[in-house]
Amino acid sequence: MSGAASGTGGRSLDRARALMGRPGAWLDAEGGGYGLRLGGDRRARVVVTLDEAAFRALVERPGLRVRNGGGWTGRNAPEPAAAPAPGRPGHIEGQRAVMQADGRLALRPANMGETPIAWLLRRKDRYGRPWLTPAQGVAGERLSRDAEIALSGPSLTMRWDALPRAGGGSSAVAEPGDRTLAAARRVAAALGACPPQTRLMLDSICVRGRSMQLAEGRLGLRRRQGRAVLIQGLDALAKHYGLGGAASR
Repeated sequence: MSGAASGTGGRSLDRARALMGRPGAWLDAEGGGYGLRLGGDRRARVVVTLDEAAFRALVERPGLRVRNGGGWTGRNAPEPAAAPAPGRPGHIEGQRAVMQADGRLALRPANMGETPIAWLLRRKDRYGRPWLTPAQGVAGERLSRDAEIALSGPSLTMRWDALPRAGGGSSAVAEPGDRTLAAARRVAAALGACPPQTRLMLDSICVRGRSMQLAEGRLGLRRRQGRAVLIQGLDALAKHYGLGGAASR
């Protein structure tokens, strides 16, 4: 493994013992030896590679236990923090005050955590470049906010799953209402301004709050293919909203 320390003794074994005390550190059989990763799954980089003798030394001290999903963790290592539910990055169930037609506030279910677009904005590719431009992020968040308003009121019924796969037209089925209807019209107009092949991806990520991985699976896209589709849609959204610097790299 390029960049990973290897061997049995001295600093490599000492480093492995120190790292095995961290939450999420784990060992797995790797070729003819054992790779130590820090969190995540097998896509995470191996930081130390050990041979059989070093592995047995770790069994003696600090001791190992079988890890759920394969491999081993340190016997006394703390458990990693619980991850968000699959497919809902940063989702925290809560309630948000929403203004009703009569001017009174009502509490509606809402995600109080990080949105998928905010999560993607923090991501970088292998060259250290951001996944999304600021304009793309603002456009996605704006669509998310309007969709949340549109779906929060009692006077509105939306069928987002009826979004057209091709061609124009609105899929929103709505009864007359207050600001929820206005938000629904903004969502329909924004999605209508995007290429047909991007609308279901924008719906999954921005409206339904799904992760990229889950959205790709539901839309039958290959891994990493969804990013190109999402960026194309976000560029169109940014242009629709009049945001500068929308063009992706």
